[in-house]
Amino acid sequence: MRDLFDKIYKDKGPLGKWAAQAEGYFVFPKLEGPLSNRMKFQGKEVITWSINDYLGLANMPEVRKVDAEAAAAYGSAYPMGARMMSGHTDLHEQLEEELAEFVEKEAAYLLNFGYQGMVSTIDALVMKNDVIVYDVDAHACIIDGVRLHQGQRYTYKHNDLESIEKNLKRATLMAEKTGGGILLISEGVFGMRGEQGKLKEIIALKEQYNFRLFVDDAHGFGTLGKRGAGTGEEQGVQDKIDVYFATFAKSMASTGAFIAADQEIIDFLKYNLRSQMFAKSLQMQLVVGALKRLDMLRTMPELKEKLWRNVHALQNGLRDKGFDLGTTQSCVTPVYLKGSIPEAMALVKDLRESHGVFCSIVVYPVIPKGLILLRLIPTASHTLEDVTETVTAFSAIRARLENGTYKRMSAVLAEAMGE
Repeated sequence: MRDLFDKIYKDKGPLGKWAAQAEGYFVFPKLEGPLSNRMKFQGKEVITWSINDYLGLANMPEVRKVDAEAAAAYGSAYPMGARMMSGHTDLHEQLEEELAEFVEKEAAYLLNFGYQGMVSTIDALVMKNDVIVYDVDAHACIIDGVRLHQGQRYTYKHNDLESIEKNLKRATLMAEKTGGGILLISEGVFGMRGEQGKLKEIIALKEQYNFRLFVDDAHGFGTLGKRGAGTGEEQGVQDKIDVYFATFAKSMASTGAFIAADQEIIDFLKYNLRSQMFAKSLQMQLVVGALKRLDMLRTMPELKEKLWRNVHALQNGLRDKGFDLGTTQSCVTPVYLKGSIPEAMALVKDLRESHGVFCSIVVYPVIPKGLILLRLIPTASHTLEDVTETVTAFSAIRARLENGTYKRMSAVLAEAMGE
């Protein structure tokens, strides 16, 4: 018998082993100042491309005024208790009704957190005889929700229709044996690649296969569709999505999330979502703030228009310089480069220190070894000047990556880490 902690002492994990070199700079960095297109990092101003405030609502005076007034009126405790017991209010109901109407569903239900809510919703939708089919590149919250499932689950190749149909056939055979049903889960927008899920094509498969579709539209809500109602609206299939999920942590610049579906489905989930039944209700200050944000999302289309002007400027500018952005179909702007983890560290440090550009860095094991992904999140708060400076900076760091500068700079670090 061994000590439970032996594994912790011996193996820090693929990311944890870099903690001494990375923590405080590459991971767990501290951005300071008001949420905006430019913030402070280690005392220096940087253009920030890592804030998911798509519509630029976070620091708008009218939003902060409502947040402050709600905090003064209700504090951070009200209401106390879970919704089922003592945490239910008229404003919670009002927000749910307005969200349902906006995303063209009969009903909606608030969730305290997106991650927690996604895990719990999956758990509530399926029983051990049911089968789950989901994208191999699904977000961690989906994967963790699927892990709770005691029945069969199948992954399909990312956005691959042939693989989707192959696994629906497998799921059908299994469900016929168990007497269960099939839940297919896709993201509306995949947060790393920026690709839209093939919702329209997946829904077309309902003519041949009996399944229900659950869509995580965290990055699509507020950014896609004529009204900003999300990826389903963008693709013209919103009414065919069985259960729709979106978070307040992206376009709404807040905390919380919601699910929307037919009234009977929401009624069932209200009484079976363990993460909501046994957790404190979403604080009133957040509910009031979400009502204000939703109203602005509905009535100020210029916010989404400005966002997309910046998206097009950034993505076109990078593509014109020959950068690989993959097949993004959303605001998410991934830039793919080739290099090792030590090279990635040297590159990002140069990008921040020499060029004043801050974006997220993604390396193995999130993406394959030998690749560096720099993910940029354009917002309505950015300017064309930000875009020009960033494209120039990316051209400079790519040149240093290709001429071996970062490889030489990182050689000592790589040797020390045994790479």
